[in-house]
Amino acid sequence: MPKTASLRPSLTRLAEPMESLGGLLRDWLPRQRWFAGKDRPVTELGLLSMTELFPGCLHLLVHAGHAGHAGHTGVPSPGWAPPAGDCYQLLLGVREHPSPRLGRALIGQVQDGPLAGLTVYDALHDPRSAQLLLDRLRHPGTAGPLRFDCDADQQVPAGLVPRLLDAEQSNSSLVYGDEYILKVFRRIQPGVNPDLEVPGALARQGCHRVPAPVAWFQTKHPFKATLGVLQPYLRDASDGWTLALHALAAGDDFTAHARALGAATAEVHLALASAFPVGEPGENGRTAAAMNERLTAAAHCVPALQPFVPGLRAAFAALATCDAGPPAQRIHGDLHLGQVLRAGREWFVIDFEGEPSRPLSERRSAHSPVRDIAGMLRSFDYAARQRRPWRPQWARRCREAYCAGYAGRAGWDPRKKHGLLRAYETDRAVYEVLYEARHRPDWLPAPMAAIERLAVRGD
Repeated sequence: MPKTASLRPSLTRLAEPMESLGGLLRDWLPRQRWFAGKDRPVTELGLLSMTELFPGCLHLLVHAGHAGHAGHTGVPSPGWAPPAGDCYQLLLGVREHPSPRLGRALIGQVQDGPLAGLTVYDALHDPRSAQLLLDRLRHPGTAGPLRFDCDADQQVPAGLVPRLLDAEQSNSSLVYGDEYILKVFRRIQPGVNPDLEVPGALARQGCHRVPAPVAWFQTKHPFKATLGVLQPYLRDASDGWTLALHALAAGDDFTAHARALGAATAEVHLALASAFPVGEPGENGRTAAAMNERLTAAAHCVPALQPFVPGLRAAFAALATCDAGPPAQRIHGDLHLGQVLRAGREWFVIDFEGEPSRPLSERRSAHSPVRDIAGMLRSFDYAARQRRPWRPQWARRCREAYCAGYAGRAGWDPRKKHGLLRAYETDRAVYEVLYEARHRPDWLPAPMAAIERLAVRGD
């Protein structure tokens, strides 16, 4: 086994500005899928928290300051508030002699400072570090400001072989022995992450559609925040996106699956309404104003949106005068085919973190359940556009079946809330355009086709 570096004598020196790691991380961070500031230069990096988890592995919270934002370069003081910019969680392995197996996990060799001459890498790619991290979760306790907790009724066995998932996502996930999955949040915000809060609350409601948390870890410095959650791994499950694409490729009908998925979504919404306070029906005027603000910002960043702005604003204007719809409640917040799993004959819903780009307070607040429904309807359209020629009738049948399944379980029909559904679909499509323009330009035609449809015909 490659020799790990002895770090303990250097800990106090690492509490100073990140002069030894700054250059390497400034180059490495923007290349990571989960880094949110790809379109903004990293102008400053500041160390917010540092803990030695075990020999050869450092846990860091770093602040990335961007052009136009004030940064933070020192250790936070009591009463400190997060600066403008983003906070990221890093688990860094440190070795005297790098392993050739590190591959893309390699960050680089430190040239100066307390780590001079040592090789730094993303420790989540290292099986040894991943196993030691699971051991921390199996045995509740603390490490500096970090606290590890678990469900006392769940026994996680030792020795589970870890593997890091390669799927594109805004976090990093480790699967242990095909029995558990650990989501390590990368972009950290103060407060309880919904992906810990919501599945735990639903488990207490007896809702089996969402895997319950088994263990988790949090920090209390420089602010209280959730860092990661361990849940059961549905080893024989397939995600809805993959199933939909297979059905399209084979020319198979997907409406039965879509109908069952609609019913499962309604079941989760009903459990959420029981687990959390329910508000009044949505204030459509305020919601429409917020949607208009997001449209203005997106059109500024993506010029292709600008010709459609008047038609899109019409959808939001209609929202301000239509039926308020169902009461606001806790929802999933980022529901699409990639966030649902089918195991056997059952659908399960995962990833309750919401849209990571939105503030945590917004993701934990009550919203119309129509927002989740609109996200899934947009996902059917996305799937249908992955094959040529485009099959709009496939998407329409799935949309109808999904809404019918939802109505049968929820007791109200989304299709009868046309103005509400159109506005939320439009808002979702605007979000998709901005996301694709920043991260996957080749995918931009999919949401732009929906933008044209929603702006011109409104159906």
